[in-house]
Amino acid sequence: MDKQLISQFIKNALAEDVGDGDHTSLSTIPAGTKGKAKLIIKEDGILAGIELALAIFEEVDSNLKVDVLIHDGADVKIGDIALTVEGSTHSILIAERLVLNCMQRMSGIATKTNRIVSLLKDTKTKLLDTRKTTPGLRYLEKWAVRIGGGVNHRIGLYDMILIKDNHVDYAGGIENAINAARKYLVEKNKSLQIEIEVRNIGELNEVIEAGGANRIMLDNFNYTDLKAAVQLIDGRFITEASGGITEENVSEYAACGVDYISMGALTHSVKSLDMSLKAY
Repeated sequence: MDKQLISQFIKNALAEDVGDGDHTSLSTIPAGTKGKAKLIIKEDGILAGIELALAIFEEVDSNLKVDVLIHDGADVKIGDIALTVEGSTHSILIAERLVLNCMQRMSGIATKTNRIVSLLKDTKTKLLDTRKTTPGLRYLEKWAVRIGGGVNHRIGLYDMILIKDNHVDYAGGIENAINAARKYLVEKNKSLQIEIEVRNIGELNEVIEAGGANRIMLDNFNYTDLKAAVQLIDGRFITEASGGITEENVSEYAACGVDYISMGALTHSVKSLDMSLKAY
């Protein structure tokens, strides 16, 4: 966990939610009241966000006592208690929504990721996320993908060169784009992987002839063309399939022999896992 990044996220989220005070709690519950609450799982899935929840409770009130009963990555069932928290009721109520929002979102991502990873268990293919994340929540969402058994693709624009169709078109072609990227890395003294997206077998042949890339993204290929592309590449480049891949057809894409499958749906359209924090 990147403690500095997480700390800033929590501070920003609390400022957004609390403003000048939780006036409902302040007006209805006497100062100094103590209480207990338990985090109840209301839907089967994979738990994610416990470590983050601990950081949230600590930021809100370091005197809160949290007892973790189930850890990140565990299978959970309806009715399971993931954690209990004890201390100031005002502090528990301030932390409640942020803890739930984060854990529900992260657990939903981890659950979907784990379900798809299980479909790939008999293949060599690994599951990748994308940059199709919620602004401001990318670190948390990619963290959840890892908890679910997936693999993080690049984190942002800064940690890999990924030459996509628009870059190729603006650069004046595949060879121009790759050569320019390699020249840039030398000039800037940077060590970054180069990946390039291709849309058909013709473009794939151009990449193979040009060389200089580490990974090839085979975008929106059908099964027949994807198999042919993997055979043509013959292990000379890392292969990644993307575009139009769903939970229903991911096994068929993996059977084509690609090293990676990337799916934006892991983060951009996932259903949160239901849970609640209840006093007891």
